[in-house]
Amino acid sequence: MTETETLYCVNHSDRETLLRCNQCEQPICVQCAVQTPTGYRCKSCVRGQQKIFNTANISDYIFAPIIAATLSFTGSFLVGFLGFFTIFAAPFFGLIIMRIVRAVIKNRRSNTLFLVTAAAGAIGSLPLLIAALIPAINGLRAGGFNMYTLLPLVWRAAYSILTTGAIYYRLKGISF
Repeated sequence: MTETETLYCVNHSDRETLLRCNQCEQPICVQCAVQTPTGYRCKSCVRGQQKIFNTANISDYIFAPIIAATLSFTGSFLVGFLGFFTIFAAPFFGLIIMRIVRAVIKNRRSNTLFLVTAAAGAIGSLPLLIAALIPAINGLRAGGFNMYTLLPLVWRAAYSILTTGAIYYRLKGISF
């Protein structure tokens, strides 16, 4: 019969624990443990891993949004000619935007960069969405509901939503 030694959390010396970080093997309590896909880790190991993950330069935060907004605006213009097929083309436009952005930033990564780039893609699609919204509002004010003034608004809104989602999830590395 072997006795196990009592372990105490490396950060809280008054807390007994049986849990260890799966990277540095330090004993950690439940409060200090961070669950990862491969097991529990201490907060310092997780912070060290995040520093490796975030590799973006300051210039990436300038170029990626400008490129995403410009390309998204261009795609939004093309959507005016596609109608229903926007549903299929918008994720493809998002993929193209993501590939061009990734080539420019040389595959550097950061969660903030992904959010900023996706937001820029959404902002790039807004001018023509707003331009389609004005006739629809004017038509409703005049008392006439016309489906033909509403459809361009629907397709541009679908483009904005689908492209922004595709940009974000593709940059994040999630395939759909």
